[in-house]
Order: sequence, then structure tokens, then C-alpha cells
Amino acid sequence: MTRYQPEHFPEHAGSLLIEGVRTEQGQIDIAISAEGTIEAAGPGAGSDFRSGAEYRIDGTGCIALPGLVNCHTHAAMSLLRGYADDMPLQAWLGEKIWPLEARLTGSDVYWGTRLACLEMIRTGTTAFQDMYFFMEEAARAAGDAGVRAVLAYGFIDLFNDEKREQEIRATRRFVSHVRDLKNPLITAAVGPHAVYTVSPEGLRWLAEYSGEEEIGIHVHLSETEQEVADAVKAWGKRPPEILDKSGILTPRTVAAHCCWLDRGECTLLAGRGVSVAYNPASNMKLAVNRAMPYPWLREAGVNISLGSDGCSSNNNLDLFEEMKIGALLQKFAWNSPTLLPAGEMLAIATSGGARALGLGTGTITPGAPADLILVDRHAVCNTPLHSISSNMVYSCSGAAVLTTICNGRVLMLDRYIPGEEEVLAGASAAAADLVRRAGSA
Repeated sequence: MTRYQPEHFPEHAGSLLIEGVRTEQGQIDIAISAEGTIEAAGPGAGSDFRSGAEYRIDGTGCIALPGLVNCHTHAAMSLLRGYADDMPLQAWLGEKIWPLEARLTGSDVYWGTRLACLEMIRTGTTAFQDMYFFMEEAARAAGDAGVRAVLAYGFIDLFNDEKREQEIRATRRFVSHVRDLKNPLITAAVGPHAVYTVSPEGLRWLAEYSGEEEIGIHVHLSETEQEVADAVKAWGKRPPEILDKSGILTPRTVAAHCCWLDRGECTLLAGRGVSVAYNPASNMKLAVNRAMPYPWLREAGVNISLGSDGCSSNNNLDLFEEMKIGALLQKFAWNSPTLLPAGEMLAIATSGGARALGLGTGTITPGAPADLILVDRHAVCNTPLHSISSNMVYSCSGAAVLTTICNGRVLMLDRYIPGEEEVLAGASAAAADLVRRAGSA
């Protein structure tokens, strides 16, 4: 269903009115200010804003949802999509991923992140959290794409004093760089990779620095049984206790994976105010052999968000697909068909993610950031439409998204994204060159 031609695409931010769109609460209009905030959302709300709106979108035949939030990815790994699959985790890392990453350049990260942002816009994600390398280039890519991003330089000191000082300098440079951008959509975080790659001294420095700067912390936690066993063998402590003793577990922290937590550790995360990023597709593909303990985390009161992980371990960034996999995995793992119902899963992908990243409510309500998407009501996956949340989680893919809006700016309108061909060409060339360089090393 295409009603707009490319020449009608809004070329700059301005006040916007979406009329006659459907939500769980019925048909509404949504008025958005030029500053990117929802001014009104409700039945007939458009009557007060119609004459002053710079742009108008006919929402007839569309379902409005808050923008999806991807709380854990390594965006530039989109260049590695399909490069190494169906391998054991350590062989996958040691033989394929790390050797290729050793050849990465800033240009590779720019084009890989642009490709990731393009895919996220096309599948309804308006904000993401990233941890990787050459993050100045990731910030440039996110800025060019127009999406929200919380970005962290991946801090890995390998328990080496000299390496730790290098990582500290790199972290400081990146945080300063993001501040200098003065882009309200892009914020910095610190990125301790994991307890097995970052020394206790490094963890403590990152905890203190993030507190001083009042920025987030993005960390991998208890992804595999081996990670837990190695931590106990080396330090006599499980990973959550190590992070807690270092000051890493805070209300600003997003911990990715968390598959091998015990019940007490779920209570610890809740007490510290930590958010968890659930990555079901990656966890299944890499066979970590345990689903994130959602019932324990929910019972403890932990805020849960959703992540895709990188494209080399997923292999896409479609959070609609991730919602379905995430809901089904929990039902299967806990032998409970009522666990993680559709409405709960949809909230995890929207308001749960917004809360984790400090991006507002993740809802379509007055005063909230205007991050929202329009989904095709007449797509096959939405026919019939007995329940919006059910169809969104169990039936649809990101291909049903027609329009994506971030901070009031239209990034995709009826599936049209300006500059898409350039991004695809640039990313394809970068991926081919990266593999060629790695092969000649």
C-alpha cells in the first residue's frame, strides 16, 4: 500500500499531524510539535491542530505503535551477516569473528552502522544501544540516519595495565566526542565488555567514571555457563557479584543476556535498579543452553528490555521477529503457555527499552518523545485483526511497518527511505573489502 510518492517526503522536521490511526484504545489522531514531542493523542485530537500542521499523514488503514527499542546490539557487525554461522561459540569467535574484527577500520564501522540503522528504520526500531569499536564513526552514522542511539566504546583491557590505560583514554575521548556533537538523539555510555575481558581495576574505574559523568553502563552478563564457571574458578565469585563489588550494577546499567542468573542474582539486579536486555535469537543460535530466567526477573521487579545482538549472531535486527522468538522461547523453556503474553512482550520492546535507556515513557501519550511507527492494518499478517498486540508479536514481521518517525522526524514514509541505495552500496563495498583484507592477512 503506497499513497505517497518520494517527492512528497517531508525533507525537514516540522509539526506533524497523523489522522485516523488505530491503536489498542481505538481510532485516534496524533499531533506532533516541530520540536519532536507528542502534543496530543486521542479521538478527534486533530481538529485543534489541522490548520497549523506543516505536514499531515493519513493514518487510515494504519496501526500506531511506539517505536521499538533495541537495547543490545553491535550494529556494525551487520557487515558480518552470514559470514560465520553454525559454529561453536569459542570457535566462532576465535576463528572467524575476532580475526575479521582485527581488520576493521572506522570506515567499515560507519557503513556497517549505517546499514544497521537502515534495517532498524525499515523494521520499526527508533532507538538502539550499541557497544563496539571506532564509535565516533558509529555516532556519525546514527546521526546521519536520524535515529536515537546510546553508544559505548567496548572496553576490553584483558587484565593488562598498559592496555587498561589505553582503554581509559579511548573511553574518555569518546564520551567527550559525543558531548561535543550536541546531538540530543545521541548519548554516550561506558561499555565494560564482560567480567572475563575487563579487570577489576577497569570495572571500578568505569563505575566511578560513569557516575561522575552521569552516563549509562552497557555490559554483557552471565551469557554462558562457561562464563559463570570460569569466574567462580578464578575469583570464587559469580559474575553478578563481581560486577556488584566493582560498582557496575546501578540504575543506569543495562546488562545483556543474563541467561545463567540464579534466583538470588535476579533479586540483586532488582535491588540495584539494573535493566536486563533479553536477546533470545542470539542466545538460541549460539546455544547457550538456558533461557533468560524471565519469571524470576519479573517476580523480582527487574525492568526487562529487548535486544537483537549483532548480525553475526542473529542474523537480522528485526525486533518484530525478536518479540515472537522471545515470547515462544520463554513458554517453551518454562513449559508454560501463559508465560510472557503478547501485550507484555510488546511492552518490553517499547516502554521497557525506553525505560532502560532513559528515553522517556515509550508510549504514545502527550509530552512523550514523538518516536512512533505506523504498521499496515491491511497486511496479510494483520488479517483478521482480533488483537493488535497478538498480531504484532505472533503474526507480523518488520515488513509490515509502513512509516517510522523519530523525534518527530519522518525517517520512512510508506516504505520509502531517502538515500537507501547509497547506504546499501556503501555497506556492500565495505563488507567485501573487509573480507578481502582479512583473507590476505
